[in-house]
Parts: sequence; structure tokens; C-alpha cells
Amino acid sequence: MKKILTFALILACGLLSGCGFAENDDEDNVVYVYNWGDYVDPETIEMFEEETGIHVIYDTYDTNESMYPRIASGAVTYDVICPSDYMIQKMIHNDLLQPIDFNKLPTAKKYIGEKFFQQSQAFDPGNKYSVPYCWGTVGIMYNSTLIEEPVDSWEILWDERYRNEILMQDSARDALMVPLKLMGRSLNETDREIIGQARDMLIAQKPLVQAYVVDEAKDKLISGESALGVIFSGDALMISLENEDMEYAIPKEGTNFWIDSWVITRDAENVDNAHKFIDFMCRPNIAVMNFDYLGFSTPNIAVQELEEDEDYKNSPIAFPDPSVYENQETYVYLGEEMDRFYNRQWMRVKVE
Repeated sequence: MKKILTFALILACGLLSGCGFAENDDEDNVVYVYNWGDYVDPETIEMFEEETGIHVIYDTYDTNESMYPRIASGAVTYDVICPSDYMIQKMIHNDLLQPIDFNKLPTAKKYIGEKFFQQSQAFDPGNKYSVPYCWGTVGIMYNSTLIEEPVDSWEILWDERYRNEILMQDSARDALMVPLKLMGRSLNETDREIIGQARDMLIAQKPLVQAYVVDEAKDKLISGESALGVIFSGDALMISLENEDMEYAIPKEGTNFWIDSWVITRDAENVDNAHKFIDFMCRPNIAVMNFDYLGFSTPNIAVQELEEDEDYKNSPIAFPDPSVYENQETYVYLGEEMDRFYNRQWMRVKVE
């Protein structure tokens, strides 16, 4: 993928990096964006600035959980953020976002697929606060030369034959999701007894697990150090292009259908510019650039036709059969107490 390692050219006037905003920006000629690290093609930021004359002050975070307290504290005011589904619901619940004026987003209304807005209603009822940016699934990446049987169920992650070959996600919700779905339960389960049973399944599985990982999964799977692992579909696309023996499967029991979306904060001071930024990111040519840069699936319905890279254009991971969307769930915010409960169960797995 066309990774660009620095934002220097486009952010020379004020990269935040946690140090505070530049003091002399014209408030009518700026937009403050807070996004995941490496989650937009820097060239698209430069193009937006050149076309609109609006200067983008850009800061990054590494998790939803590290982003949230900075917004909640009000210590720094951002205009546009790109949280994940359940975090958007939490921010709506705590009155940290403002409704989006879709009359100012003609491109978004035209090119963002309706099914993604429908899926978003699980965390943004009425689609009042968010515009989908990237989406994906969680599945099993496996080496087809090492695994002979069909990989169609989460159950394979408990197979003794793959002892010390299995990678699991180092995340409470993503780890517990696997046994919950295998049990036929919702990934948004709130019954503590059921969640405890899922925890015990992970504890029983632990002797088979090579490692609990996040980003490290890609290198381990590409190199053949691990035979199979739980992975996000965007990473799966990159892995499959690096190692042709690797294949991606979504288990029959179902999985997480995640969406990261643009939102505007309650305290945004550059609301018009925020709308212009979001609508610009929804343009088909811009969406293609970001898709090529990220490798994550896009809700923009024009991208596949415009995509010139045949490996991307024809990828069943990036552009899956519509059946992939059926019966999948999106994480929702379960409340602070339940969040803590999930985290405690995951910690028990890791310390047992």
C-alpha cells in the first residue's frame, strides 16, 4: 500500500501531537481534525487545503479509549473526529456530538451506500450524528497450506492440532466476541453469567494460543510464524497480498461488522468547515485514494468501479459478496459498568 510516513508537507503549519493548537490560525479558515493514526492519505489533506483554502490542523490517537477522555474533558476543542461505532454511541449518550446537517453534505448523500447508514442505526438511531468512513469485519486469517479442513467456524480456534499456532486479539470485546458467537449469543451480551462462560472458554483455550496481539498479527501471519488468527478484514487484505497462501474466512456463527464514521463535536468552533471536510472525504476520487492508502473497505459505492489496481478491485475481502452483511452485528455501547465488567473478565483470562 502507498504508505506515506509523514504529514510534514501538509501539516508544517501546526501538527498538534498533543502539544496544543497553533495560536495564530484564522478561525474562519481552519478545521481541527482528530483521527486514528495513519487513517487518511496525506495527499487528500493537501488537496482539500489547496481547493478550499481551509487549513487542516491534524492530530491523531491510537484507540477510541485514548481519544474519548480528551474530548470529554473539553481541554482541547476539535471539529471533526472519526470514532468507531460503539464509541459514537457513547459520545451521543454523553452529549459530546452535534447533529450533522446533511443538506451541507450532498456528496455524502449521493455516494455513501444506504446499507451502511442502515447498519449505523444500531449506534446512531436516525443517522443524525455520523457519516460512515471505513468498515470491515473480524474473521479468521489462515494459512491454506497448513490447514486442510474448511475454516468456517470459530470452533477451529479450540482445535488441539493448532496448539501454539493461534493468534487472538488483545481486546476485551473482540476476544470475548469469539466464544459468545460460538455459543450463539450476541456480541453485545449483557448477561453476566453468559459472559462468564465465554471467559471460561477463553481460559480453556489459552494453552493453545501463541499470543494475544493487535498489530503484530500481520507480521506473524505473513511470515508463517502462526497458522491462523483472529484479524480485521482491512489487515487481512494486506496479508493476502503479501502472502498468497493466506486466506480469510468469516465464521458461520457470525461476527462483528464494524464502522468508523466522521462526526462533529458538540463544541466545534468551525462547523461549516467541518461539513466541507467530511463531504470532501466522501468524493469518489478522494475515497479511492484513501482506500488505496488504507486497505480498509469503504462505504463509498463508486470506489470499486474507479479502482485501477486489479488486486484491490477484485478482492473478495475488500468487496465481499452481499451475503457477508447478513446477520452480522455491530458493537454498541453497553454502559460504563458493563464496559468495566467486560474488561475485568478479559483481565482474568490474561492472568490465569
